[in-house]
Amino acid sequence: MLWLLLGVLLVVWTAVSRWKDRKLIALGKTLSIKSISLPIVGHAYKFLGTDEDRMKTMHKFGKESYEKCGIISVWNGDLLWIIIADPEIADIPLKTCLEKADFIKFFRVLMGNGSVFAPVPIWRPRRKIVAPTFSQKNLNSFVEVFSRQSRVMVDQLSKVAGKGTFSVWQNITTYNMDSVCETTLGIQLNTQLEPELPFLRNFENCCRIDSKRICEPWFQNDTVHKIFNRKTADLHTRSKEYIWNFMNKIIQTKWEGLKKEKPVSESNQRTEKSWKTFLELLIESPVGYGTVELREETLVLVVGGTDTSAVGTAFTMIMLAMYPDVQEKVYEEIQQIFDNSDRPVTPEDLPRFKYLDAVIKESLRLYPPAPFIARKVEKDLKLPSGITLVDGCTLIISIWAIHRNPKYWGDDAEVFRPERFLDTPLTHPAAFMPFSYGPRNCIGYRYALMSMKTVLSTLLRRYRILPTEAMNATQNNSNKDNNNPRKPKLRVTFDIMMKHVDNFEIQLEPRT
Repeated sequence: MLWLLLGVLLVVWTAVSRWKDRKLIALGKTLSIKSISLPIVGHAYKFLGTDEDRMKTMHKFGKESYEKCGIISVWNGDLLWIIIADPEIADIPLKTCLEKADFIKFFRVLMGNGSVFAPVPIWRPRRKIVAPTFSQKNLNSFVEVFSRQSRVMVDQLSKVAGKGTFSVWQNITTYNMDSVCETTLGIQLNTQLEPELPFLRNFENCCRIDSKRICEPWFQNDTVHKIFNRKTADLHTRSKEYIWNFMNKIIQTKWEGLKKEKPVSESNQRTEKSWKTFLELLIESPVGYGTVELREETLVLVVGGTDTSAVGTAFTMIMLAMYPDVQEKVYEEIQQIFDNSDRPVTPEDLPRFKYLDAVIKESLRLYPPAPFIARKVEKDLKLPSGITLVDGCTLIISIWAIHRNPKYWGDDAEVFRPERFLDTPLTHPAAFMPFSYGPRNCIGYRYALMSMKTVLSTLLRRYRILPTEAMNATQNNSNKDNNNPRKPKLRVTFDIMMKHVDNFEIQLEPRT
């Protein structure tokens, strides 16, 4: 009798759930993919395997979406994901669906309500306070820091230049960490001179764990995750606590330092080259932020400024190593600007890097640091195509797929060709969005590009970047398959920030 009752309850619960989700189910059928959706898990089984396997799955979904007008659906457990790979379709929801997807809760455990992950009511006023930090005047003042820190990095690289293959990742991340902390927090950490940086290692631990949980609906419940992944859950907790303590110490030191400073009078204004740091703006804000709010916002900036720029710079270095003729053109441009001198980079130099700018953008197009954007649909939204995105579905804007969509980038969409940013205007403003798009785009995108130009130009004046044997072997095999030497075939991972499987290994040769 008990089993019969339980069976009846299960049938009733299933019927009620399907009735409640009938609009989602109908949308899922309209945009369905070839792969079978299994009971309970949906298409989540497709994400089993390594971080590289998950990225390959998302790449396949992107290609399949091209065949279906740029939009498809997959079920991740009982959540309906709408994957968009067309900029015209992405344009409207990125401007109107501003709330982050529900699974962002995993990242909020570490980041709290920092601007990137915050709910709209918190994000909107905080962004207004942050904006002055990224004025052009401040950005120009930051170039001196970028230049000085990039020279430190170049000096550190002399230890490995000419000595074979090595991973450049730590050198780039510590350069960015030092630059970000000095320009936005007003402190000099000198992490480039440290053999290891626990902060970045602990952050990568959290990102790796959270990214995996997004694709595993059976572990999205915190209690279930702790029971079946105790070691992983404990590692996440320890890493989070280290990061929080690190940031709290910085904030407290800065807070106490500001209290000791004398107020700036009208006759003693800040000099032309000085600026108010991001942290100072938050502390002096009339909103009255406490330690938690300050930690959330500074953590977003430190992590975002460090990791985004680092990934973009590292992939650009890989592209320069793979295509020496492109690297030579960049070097010739640098020589024209600096006239063989060893002077530091200045703000006036950066707009003159026309070809370097195109190379960076083409690298960001093929290998965007954040390959996906996730938003929540909170009320039905009708697209120009007639399809209605219904309340409750999750939007996955595939920047990776949009940047490779042949409809907007041509038949050579997967070919590395920097000249496309010099001779061809964008066919749609959302066709290129390495730093997101719409009201919630990355506020520090100009900061990132200026930092990347500075460090790459400083590096290339001193060294020639060479490919590794593994890189050459992979590319040679790829060329046999597609008969196009300009089509890079790098192994990448699914993460908050997309990474190179081989950890950005290169070789450096000193220029004579």
